Amino acid sequence: MFYILLFCLFILLFIFGMTILRTGLFNVSGHSLQNWLEKWTDAHWKGLLIGTFITGVLQSSSAVMVMTIGLISAGMLTFRQSIGIILGTNIGTTFTTEFITFQIDSILIPFAIVGAIFICFSHIRMKSIGLILLGISSVFTAMSGFEFLASPLAELSFIKDSIVGLNTSKLFSIVTGIILTAVIQSSSATTGIIMGFLTTNVLNISAGIGVMLGSNIGTCVTSLFASVGGGRESKLCAYAHVWLNVVGVLLFIPLIGFLTQIAPLLAYEPDVQLAHISLVFNVVSSLIVLPFATKFGEFILRVHGGSKTY
Repeated sequence: MFYILLFCLFILLFIFGMTILRTGLFNVSGHSLQNWLEKWTDAHWKGLLIGTFITGVLQSSSAVMVMTIGLISAGMLTFRQSIGIILGTNIGTTFTTEFITFQIDSILIPFAIVGAIFICFSHIRMKSIGLILLGISSVFTAMSGFEFLASPLAELSFIKDSIVGLNTSKLFSIVTGIILTAVIQSSSATTGIIMGFLTTNVLNISAGIGVMLGSNIGTCVTSLFASVGGGRESKLCAYAHVWLNVVGVLLFIPLIGFLTQIAPLLAYEPDVQLAHISLVFNVVSSLIVLPFATKFGEFILRVHGGSKTY
C-alpha cells in the first residue's frame, strides 16, 4: 500500500512539474505563440511547422489543442487552419518524451533551489524562469521515482498479473495506455511511467510501444472536453484529432513486432528506444497525412459536419 501511495504521489509530482513548466514557458512566450497560430496557418505545411514548434516550446500537445480550439471558438481560426496544427502537435509532443530521457539528476537540487528563489521575485520573467526550473526538477524527480518504484511494485500480485498481461498482449497494452492517459490527462506522464518500468526491465519494449500508442489515443479526451460548447468547427477540430490518432495507431499495430526488433538499433537504453519509436510513429503518421490534409478535412466534414464544403 505504501508503494502504491508513493507511486501516486510521483504521478502528481510529474503532472505538477509539467504544469508549472508549461506555465513558465507560456508566460515567457505565450502571446507571441498565439499570434503565430493566428497568422501562419494559411497553408497546411505552415500549420504543421507552427504546431510542431509551439508544442515543443510548451511541452504539451494538449495545451496547444486547447489553445487552438479556443481560437476556433473565438472565430480567430477556422477548422481548415487547424488541420496542419493538429499534425504538428503530434510531432511536437515527442520533444517531451525525448526530453525526459536526459540524465540530469546531479543538477536537480540546484534547479529546485534557484527556481524556488526566482518564483519569489515580482518580475514576471524572473518568476517564469523560476517556474521552468522548478518544473524541470519536479519532472525529473518523478521520473527517478518511477524507476525506483518499478521493481517493488512489480512484486505486488495484482500488478505482477497486469505486467504479465502487458508483456504478452498488444491489445491489453494499448487499452492500458488509452485508459491511463484519459484518466491522468497526460500522455507524457503515461510515457514517463512506462519508461520507469522499462529501465528496470520489468516491462519489455513491445509492451512499452503498445502503451505509447494507446496514450496517443487517450490524449484526445482533452481536446474533446475542450470542444464542448465551443461550436461546430471546434468539435470538428477535436474529431480530426481523434481520427488522426486512432487511424495512426491502427496502422502501426501490425508494426509493433518490427519496431521491437529494430529498437536496439535506435538506442541502448530501453527508455530512449521508446522515445525514438514515439518520434518515428508521430512523424510518419503526420507526414503521411500532410499531402492529403485537404481530403482529410473534407472527410471529417462529411462524417461529422454534414457538409462537403471545406
